[in-house]
Amino acid sequence: MRTPLLLACGLALSACAQFPGSNTERNPDNTGEAELAAKAIPAGQPQPYGAHLDGDLLFPGIILAKPPEVTEVGESETRYPDDLWARMRDGYGIEADLDNPRIISELNNFSRRPDYMDRVAQRAEPYLHYIVEAIDERDMPMELALLPVVESAYRPFAYSHGRAAGIWQFVPATGRHYGLRQSWWYDGRRDVLASTEAALEYLERLGDMFDGDWLLALAAYNAGEGRVMAAIRRAEANGEPTDYWNLSLPQETRQYVPRLLAISQLVKDPEAYDLELASIPDEPYLDVVDLDGQIDLALVADLTGISIEDLYHLNPGFDRWATDPEGPHRVAVPKDKAEGLRQELAQLPDEERMRWHRHEIQPGESLEVIARRYNTTVDVIQEANDLNNHIIRAGRHLLVPTASAEAATYSHSASNRLSRQQSRERSGQRVTHTVQSGDTFWDLSRQYGADVRQIAQWNGMAPGDPLRPGQELVLWLEGDGGNVRSAAGGPPNTGSAVQSVSYRVRSGDSLYTIARRFNVSVQDIKRWNDIDPGSYLQPGDRLSLEVDVRNQSGSI
Repeated sequence: MRTPLLLACGLALSACAQFPGSNTERNPDNTGEAELAAKAIPAGQPQPYGAHLDGDLLFPGIILAKPPEVTEVGESETRYPDDLWARMRDGYGIEADLDNPRIISELNNFSRRPDYMDRVAQRAEPYLHYIVEAIDERDMPMELALLPVVESAYRPFAYSHGRAAGIWQFVPATGRHYGLRQSWWYDGRRDVLASTEAALEYLERLGDMFDGDWLLALAAYNAGEGRVMAAIRRAEANGEPTDYWNLSLPQETRQYVPRLLAISQLVKDPEAYDLELASIPDEPYLDVVDLDGQIDLALVADLTGISIEDLYHLNPGFDRWATDPEGPHRVAVPKDKAEGLRQELAQLPDEERMRWHRHEIQPGESLEVIARRYNTTVDVIQEANDLNNHIIRAGRHLLVPTASAEAATYSHSASNRLSRQQSRERSGQRVTHTVQSGDTFWDLSRQYGADVRQIAQWNGMAPGDPLRPGQELVLWLEGDGGNVRSAAGGPPNTGSAVQSVSYRVRSGDSLYTIARRFNVSVQDIKRWNDIDPGSYLQPGDRLSLEVDVRNQSGSI
C-alpha cells in the first residue's frame, strides 16, 4: 500500500470540463515513489514491506486545467464555495488519539513531501466526488474516501506483486466475489465506479462484523478478517486488550491504519501542517453514458471530443480497443461532454459501432492463430461467427472485429501498457525470454539469476500470474549476462549467455539458413520445436531458439 498523502495538498484541480490528458483477493501493496510508498497487502496474504511498482512513471497523474474561481474573504483568507474537502471533513466519523506515536510518525513522513501529495491529489480529483457521494449514500465515515491513497495513491492502473489491481486494490478472487467482472476485454477491479461500490460493500460488511469499530474493520480490509479475528481471540485468551492499537497484527497492518488516520488529519487541518489544499468543487466531474452494446473506444473518444488517453484514464477498466461485448455497456466522461455523446450515439448506425474484417481462412490456420493476428480471442471469433467448436476450413471466411485505429492509438490498452513497462530502460543487459511449456517465474529466476518479483515487475505482472507458452518476457541482467544459468536450471554457464529467442519464419527461410544465422544446429531447432521429419516451414511460423548472445554477429 502506498502512502500518499494524497489529497493533502493540492489538487490543483479544475472544475473545467476538459480532462487534460497525461502523457492490479483484495488489497495489497501499492505502487509509486519509493520513499513514501508503503504498501498494503492482499487480505490474508502478508508480504514484505516496501515492495512497489513503478506505476508513477508509466501512468502519470492527470493534471487538470485550472483551479476554480475563488471568493476573497479578507487579506489572507480565501474561501471556496461548495468545497468537497469541507464536505469530507464534516463527514468524518473515525475517532482516534492523534498523539499516538504511530500516527505522528506517518504525519511527519507526509509533511516532508508536499510535492508527492500534490500529484496524488491531482490523480484523485476526477473520481473523488463520485466516491464521496457513494460513501454519503451508505452513511459511512468520510475518511474512507482517502483509503485509495493508502492502497494505490489513487493510481487506477496500479498492480501489485500480490495480484491486486485498481485504486482499491482488489485481488482477483475477492473482486469476483464482489461482482467485479474480469475478462480479456475488461477488468472491473480497475473500473473506478464498479470497484468503489464493491469496496464500500466489503468495508460496510467489515464494519458490521466488528460492531462499528472502524479501526478493526480497516485492519481487516488490509490483513483479512480471519487474521484480525484470530488476533482478537488470542488477546482474549491471554486477558489482553482487544482494541486495534494493542492487538498483535502484521507490521503492514500496524502501519496501514495510522497512515489513513494521518492523511485524514492532514485533510482536516492542513494549515496546522503548513499545507495548502486547493479547492475541489462539490459537484460531479463525471457523468455516465449508456452505450447499448460493444463499441470501439477510439470512436467513443472522437464522438465525445476528448483524447483516447483521457477516455482510458476515466475508464481504466477497459483493457482493449473496444468495450466488452458482455458489458458493462457504459462509459464515464466529463459531465459537460455527456449530453453531446448521447446525441451522437443516438444517431450512430449500428454497423459503424465496430469495424469488421472479412478473413479468408488459410491452410494450416487455427482459430488461435487468427485470434492472435487480429489481437482478439477465440471466444470473440466464435461468437461473431456462430461457431460451436474450433473446427474451421481453409477457403471459408470469418468475420473478425478489428480496431478502427492503429494499435498505438489505444494508449492505455493492456498491450500498450505492457509494452511501455517492458520498454523502460533499466540497468544491465536486456534479454528477451520466450516462455516454454512448464516455465515458472521460479525457473526463470534460477536460470537468469534474477529475483522473482523483479522479473514479474519488469513485465507488469505479479509472481502468482500464470505464464503462457509463447509469451515474451523482458529481463535485465547485471553485467554482460554471464549470470544466466542453463535452461535446465543448473549452475551458471560461464562460457555462454543463453537467451531464448522467438523467431518468425520469413519467405525463403529453411532450417539450415536459420541454424547458420543463429549459430545453432538444425537438430537443436527440431528438438526445441518438436518438428517432425518431413515437415515444412511456413512464412509466419514461430520458432523457439536457445542462442548464445555472445556468438551473434548482429542484434537478436
